[in-house]
Amino acid sequence: MSDNTEQPSGAAKMFGDFAPQLVHFTDDVLFGEVWERPGLNPRDRSLITVASLVTGGSTEQLRHHLGRAKDNGVTEAQLIEAITHLAFYTGWPRAMSAMAVAKDLFTR
Repeated sequence: MSDNTEQPSGAAKMFGDFAPQLVHFTDDVLFGEVWERPGLNPRDRSLITVASLVTGGSTEQLRHHLGRAKDNGVTEAQLIEAITHLAFYTGWPRAMSAMAVAKDLFTR
């Protein structure tokens, strides 16, 4: 972060002093470079990321990326359908865990 008036990122809040290099790679490389590359728009990157997180069972990170996907233009109905579709490829337990996160987030 170059501007001291910016709010710390989620990574910085969680790991700032403990793992500053992870924060750097998360904020500057992943979200600063990779997410900004041409070739895929943010909506498509969000769908790919959500699918990857569901497949890997990474429900803790899924909450953030479901919200980011909505911000990037993916509807709740589309995210629910994507998780349902993934049940056939990644397995019911992972899809059910992901759907529980989506339900909690979307029904607040």
